[in-house]
Amino acid sequence: MDMTAMFKLTYGLFVVTAKDGDKDNGCITNTAAQVTSDPNRISLTVNKTNYTHDMIVKTGVFNVSILSEKAVFDTFKHFGFQSGRDVDKFADYTDCERAANGIFYITKGTNAYLSAKVVQAVDLGTHTMFIADVTDGQVLTQDASTTYTYYQTNIKPAPQPPKSKKTTWVCQICGYVYEGEELPADFVCPWCKHGPADFKKVEA
Repeated sequence: MDMTAMFKLTYGLFVVTAKDGDKDNGCITNTAAQVTSDPNRISLTVNKTNYTHDMIVKTGVFNVSILSEKAVFDTFKHFGFQSGRDVDKFADYTDCERAANGIFYITKGTNAYLSAKVVQAVDLGTHTMFIADVTDGQVLTQDASTTYTYYQTNIKPAPQPPKSKKTTWVCQICGYVYEGEELPADFVCPWCKHGPADFKKVEA
């Protein structure tokens, strides 16, 4: 199977935020979608390795900030390439405000946010799908929502060629470069958590 066919599915990119006590956190996802309009519900699927996942499981509430075409790569790095278990992502982050539910939403490079309350959780093995009622929302700008394709072609930097003549494997999702003749079968990208199927071999 050509795994890059999956990249042609059209969906947006989002910063999902949650709050547990005094701890705020957020992560990048591409898995938020409306499932019904009456009641107004969305689904959100989150990798269990994400700290935000555990916060949503515990609190049952979250916000989805919808990224626009004005979003910059630093936003993806900040919320996607580090774990809230290791750093406080909101310690010095100012491009945010709190919604009525007390959870941050992102104000820069976004065009709207939704607040949601979980009504059902479905265990999908590596991920959990949360079905949630939309409790609030606001349009922030009229900028177009960024799609996965737009991110790949306009926001994500092109992989830099290796400085030495080595075989490398480049993650097609985030651009992470692994050096080595063979990519381990169980390798997981430290940035975006994708596996070997999403890496492309590059020989200098």
